[in-house]
Amino acid sequence: MDLTEKGREEAKQAGQTLKKEGYVFDMAFTSVLKRAVDTLKIVLGEMGESSLPVEYSWRLNERHYGALQGITHTEMEEKHGIEQVKLWRRNFDVQPPMLSEDDPRYPGNDPKYKDLKKEEIPKGESLKDTIARVLPYWHSDIAPKLKEGKKIIISASGNSLRALVKYLDNMGDDEVAGLEIATGIPLIYELDENLKPIKHYYLGDNETIEKGLNFAAK
Repeated sequence: MDLTEKGREEAKQAGQTLKKEGYVFDMAFTSVLKRAVDTLKIVLGEMGESSLPVEYSWRLNERHYGALQGITHTEMEEKHGIEQVKLWRRNFDVQPPMLSEDDPRYPGNDPKYKDLKKEEIPKGESLKDTIARVLPYWHSDIAPKLKEGKKIIISASGNSLRALVKYLDNMGDDEVAGLEIATGIPLIYELDENLKPIKHYYLGDNETIEKGLNFAAK
């Protein structure tokens, strides 16, 4: 799915803000989903860092919403009711209806996932499931680069980022279920030598950050 015009503008602004604030990175990580990849390209282009090494992983993909994938929020509520949709979206461990393997939307039909084991291919995920696939990649690929002293940028989706924030901030299950990640605004984490957060913050003015959080909550 392509970025919207709003998404492209947010990515441009994020890149410009990072450049203005003097941020420089050694490498980047992103998912294999088009919007995350395109967002990263735009951000790095605005920073003048288009040649930065990039690693791609399906483990940073957005949460897979199973049989709800590709259905608008309004359509979900009309078909299943507001409370059921809220339960699927906001409960930590409630899974959506699963996709069947003969469904055209099944990720196993996509060449991008041809190297995955069958049990790794999601048919639908709760936030708990998403965290369970993101964290192994943090430990195996991202954390070692940070321990080498690399400064990294991650372009991913709301729920995969929530997984990382939950881990870094040692958040409880109920707490992370209500966590919102502002869209299109750089979220900075400063870590100590043990990769524990010293502090974290959004780059941008309060009005822009508030708008990003409100949009993420919809």
